Amino acid sequence: DREILEHDTRSLLLSPLCHGETLLGGLWFASTLPAAFTREDEATLRPLADLTALALAHGKLSADERGRRQRHEILEALVPTLARALDIREVFDQVSAIAHRVLPHDRLTLGLLSDDRNSIRIYALSGEPVPDMPESFPLAAEDQLRTDWDFQIVRDVAAEIPREEPKCRLLMREGIQSMLRVPIRLEGRVFGGLVFHSKIKARYREEDVEIAHRVADQVALALSHQLLAEEARRTAQARAEAAQLEERVATLTEELESRDGFQRIVGKARSWRDILVQAAKVALTETTVLLTGDSGTGKEVIARAIHRASPRARGPFVAINCAALPDQLLESELCGYEKGAFTGATGSKPGRIEQAAGGVLFLDEAGEMSPVVQAKFLRVLEAREFTRLGGTRALKADVRVSAATNRDLPEAIRRGEFREDLFYRLHVFEIHLPRLRDRVEDILPLTENFLVEFGRAMGRPAAGVSFEARELLVSYPWPGNVRELRNALERATIMAEGGLITAAHLPISVARRDSPGESGLDGSGGASGATGRPGTLPPGGIDLETLERSLVSQALEQARHNKTKAAKLLGLTRAQLYSRIEKYGLSAS
Repeated sequence: DREILEHDTRSLLLSPLCHGETLLGGLWFASTLPAAFTREDEATLRPLADLTALALAHGKLSADERGRRQRHEILEALVPTLARALDIREVFDQVSAIAHRVLPHDRLTLGLLSDDRNSIRIYALSGEPVPDMPESFPLAAEDQLRTDWDFQIVRDVAAEIPREEPKCRLLMREGIQSMLRVPIRLEGRVFGGLVFHSKIKARYREEDVEIAHRVADQVALALSHQLLAEEARRTAQARAEAAQLEERVATLTEELESRDGFQRIVGKARSWRDILVQAAKVALTETTVLLTGDSGTGKEVIARAIHRASPRARGPFVAINCAALPDQLLESELCGYEKGAFTGATGSKPGRIEQAAGGVLFLDEAGEMSPVVQAKFLRVLEAREFTRLGGTRALKADVRVSAATNRDLPEAIRRGEFREDLFYRLHVFEIHLPRLRDRVEDILPLTENFLVEFGRAMGRPAAGVSFEARELLVSYPWPGNVRELRNALERATIMAEGGLITAAHLPISVARRDSPGESGLDGSGGASGATGRPGTLPPGGIDLETLERSLVSQALEQARHNKTKAAKLLGLTRAQLYSRIEKYGLSAS
C-alpha cells in the first residue's frame, strides 16, 4: 500500500490470474486519477486476464517440461556408470553424485530386505563410512506386514521417527533431518529401498518422488543384472566343481584299481560310491581324516588312495600300527630318539613323523594309543612340532595325518580311555566305511577280482566259482569283511588247484550254513572251535595252519580287535597272538 501511494496512485483496476482452480497471481491497472475505471473496464479486463493466465500456465508447463527433460538427461548418465560395474557398491558414490544434480542429498543409502522380510540390510552407502553402522535394522511391525511399499517422506526426523529406535539415534548423530525413501522392485516385488538423506529439514516434497523413482529404477536394473551375473557365476562354479569332483572320483577309482603298492578295490554299491566321493573331496585339502568302520573294510586302502589323489602324492605314506607296540616303543617309533635316550640307543634315529615329512602319517588302530602317547601326539596336531625321545630341540611336523580305528571313540571317551581333545583333532573329516554285508552287490565282483589277482600271483588261476559256492559267498555275513573274503578266496584258490571252486573249497566258517559265525568243521560233523570239544575229523584230514589262521581271525573279530580280549579267547599271551598275526599276515586293524 505504501508503494502504491508513493507512486501517486489514486485508483486501481484488479483481476486475478487463475488457471483452473490454481491462482497464478493478479493483473493490475493503476491511475493517478480518482475513479478512473468503470464497470465496463472491468468486463473488458476479464478476457485479457484469462489470456494472460493461460500464457503464464503454458509458460510454467514449458519450463517444467524443460526441467524434466534436463533432469532425465542428467539421469541418463547413470546408465553407462551402472553398466560398467559388476558390483553396484563399487560405483555407488558415482551414482550418488549424478543423482545429486537432480535431487540434492547429503547421503544416499541402498537397503535390501532380508529373506524373512523382518529386517533391512544396508547394502550400499555413499560418502564416508559411518562409525558403528549396524549391518541391518529391524523393520517396524507395520512395515513387515505390508506386501508393497510406496514412497515415504520424513520432513522432520526428530519429530516423526521414535527416539528409541536405533535408526533415529544414528540419523540424528549424523545430522540428518529429512528423508525420502522409494522402493527398489525386482520382478514386481519389493526387494529393498533407496533412501535420500538431507541435513535440511523438510527438504523433500511429493514433486521429488518421480525423479527419485527414476533413480531407483536404474539402481534396480543394475542390481538385477548383478544378481543374474552372480547366479550365473555360482551356477558355472557349481558345474565346474561337480566336473572337477567327478574327475577326482574317476582318478581316485583308478588309483584304487591300480596294483602298485596296494590292492585293487572294486565296488558299485551306493554306499561305496559315497565313500569315493567323500575321499575325492577331502583329498585336495590338508584336512585330518579319520577312517572308521569294522575291521577289514579297507580303511588303509582308502587312506592310501586319498594320499595318491592329494597334493602330497609325491611325498611318502608312512603307516604305524598303534596297537602293535608298547607305549615307550610307540613313542620312540613316532618321534624317534637321540643317542643315549635309553639302553641300547647307540645312535640317533628319526621317527615315523620325520620319515613322513612332506607326505602322510597314517595311524592305524589310533584308538589303541595309551593316554601318555595320546597326550604327546596331541601336541603334534596342535603345534605341528615334536621332540625326539631324549632330545631337547623342537622339530617341525610337516605331515598330513590320517587315522583309522574300529573302536567306538565317543564311548572310549566316556570310559576315560581316550582324550576328548585328541578325538576332535582327529575327527575333522570322518569317513565311515560300510561293512561288506551292507554292500552285498559287491561280493561277487570282488570275488572275480581277487581270483584274477591270485591267479597271476600263483600262476594257476581257478577255473571259476560254482553256483552253490556263489550262493554261500553272497549269503554269508562276513564278520571279517573284505579281508575275510580275500583270505577265504586265497585258500579256495589253493585248494581248487586250478579247477572250479566249490563249496567244499571254502573255509569252514563260510561253508557252515547252520551257524556261519562259528569256527569249526562243516555240517558233516567235525571239530568245533566254539565249544572246544574234539569231534570226528574228516576223512581227507584238515589243514591245521588254515584252522589256526581262521581261529585267530575270528577271535580278533569277536573281540573287535582288542588284542588282550582276543588273546584270552584263544588261550594265548598277547605276544603269542602278535606272532600269529604276523605269521598269517593278518592286518592288525
